[in-house]
Amino acid sequence: MSFPLEPDDAANRALQASVHPADWKNPPARGRYNLVVVGGGTAGLVTAAAAAGLGAKVALIERHLLGGDCLNVGCVPSKTLLRSAHAAAEMRAAADLGVRVPPGDWVDFAAVMDRVRRVRAEMAPHDSAARFRSLGVDVFFGAARFTDRTTLTVGDQSLRFHRAVLATGARAAVPEIPGLATAGFRTNETIFNLTERPRRLLVLGGGPIGCELAQAFVRLGSEVTLLHHGDRLLPREDPDAAAMLAGRLRAEGVNVVFSAEVLAVAREGDRRTVTYRAGEQTQSATVDEILVATGRRPNVRDLGLESAGVQYDEKSGVRVDDFLRTTNPAIYACGDVCRPEKFTHAADVGARIVVQNALFSVGPLGRRRWSAVKIPWCTYTDPEVAHTGITLAEAAAQGLALETFQQPLTQVDRAITDGATEGFVKIHVQRGTDRIMGATVVARNAGDLISEISVAMAGGVGLGRLAGVIHPYPTQAEAIRKCGDLYNRTRLTPTVKTWFGRWLRWRRGGE
Repeated sequence: MSFPLEPDDAANRALQASVHPADWKNPPARGRYNLVVVGGGTAGLVTAAAAAGLGAKVALIERHLLGGDCLNVGCVPSKTLLRSAHAAAEMRAAADLGVRVPPGDWVDFAAVMDRVRRVRAEMAPHDSAARFRSLGVDVFFGAARFTDRTTLTVGDQSLRFHRAVLATGARAAVPEIPGLATAGFRTNETIFNLTERPRRLLVLGGGPIGCELAQAFVRLGSEVTLLHHGDRLLPREDPDAAAMLAGRLRAEGVNVVFSAEVLAVAREGDRRTVTYRAGEQTQSATVDEILVATGRRPNVRDLGLESAGVQYDEKSGVRVDDFLRTTNPAIYACGDVCRPEKFTHAADVGARIVVQNALFSVGPLGRRRWSAVKIPWCTYTDPEVAHTGITLAEAAAQGLALETFQQPLTQVDRAITDGATEGFVKIHVQRGTDRIMGATVVARNAGDLISEISVAMAGGVGLGRLAGVIHPYPTQAEAIRKCGDLYNRTRLTPTVKTWFGRWLRWRRGGE
């Protein structure tokens, strides 16, 4: 297995029974397949299910656990953990809302992690081998390897295909730091195996995974230090959003250290000492666990891609064109193995593009382009940080002139009543128009709020028109309407205001 399922409890046994049954027997290969899918994460599962539903003969190959990162070591366990961490934070803040709770430590960490495993097992049947077999997909467990441009092997069988899809995903990228490997560390692939709360946790990396889990563990009672090599968190995000999140993490007790270079790691017993340089100072931190969250690397090794004529790079992954076709026209790729947007929803839309292009590229249904897709994303800290469309930095690099309209949550009634005023809605429009080009939302439920803006962008609805959309009162989404109001006020130039005044005086009888 690529990563262990620990502990050996009922929930993990139920998970494994769904996504890699111990008694599973690979079916015999059935001639030439319309589509062979390598990898059973989100991209592979969506591809296989969609193609089989269209009547294609499909084979799906997975070397470890169906469901991939999202189900097993990503979205599902992390968001389940974050829910418990949010509950703990609400308990601590209850007095501010007039609710008295008894003092003490309310967190039962073992129970929190038990729930993580139970939720994962509960959701596993949707990604199960049995379900995909019922959809008509031939499910193979084992390592796939291409032997030529239209054939691959799994176990002792050869599978021939008309088209194939690479959906092998990505793994945690581990930096080469002296002593790290021997001292021991965790990544997102093993952090959810914990059953005892680490008293002291060090997080390497200030990206989405590092920020989410740093906040979760400090809320669950760990002492957390976060080391980030850059000068701000979430480097892809709006600087104001990143600064607000850094302030929130520090306010909750996370020791956030910027411009940090880890020099060495040493272990003594159960403790690990991390030596690092921050600015001109060399410091050390002694911790119980280290979480490495320094990015992801595509899974491209040991696939025989050279034999298949598929070009790839160890860092950026499989090379694809705008149709998600590799350098072998018979092989496509989608998901983390070929795209920098390493999100479940990006893998999903990539799979849908691939099915259309791989199976129907000779007809009117094919030839969908990745460049036509706009991918929103969200980091699920508290407050959440969500984005869609172009950023200000990208606009500057392209020479695109934007105007920005911003509404702080301190002026949104629902945010005030909720005691959740930390955040803002920031919307960028093309200068001289109300065409929405991008947006950032920082709010407790930013991941939901950003969808309204994404829909507006997809439907060509301008910011001015959003001001006229009726929102239920009170909701935090009212901040979006308020941004529309801000835009519409810019249209009331002094000249227009003068003419309006003349018209209204005339209507009053020429006063």
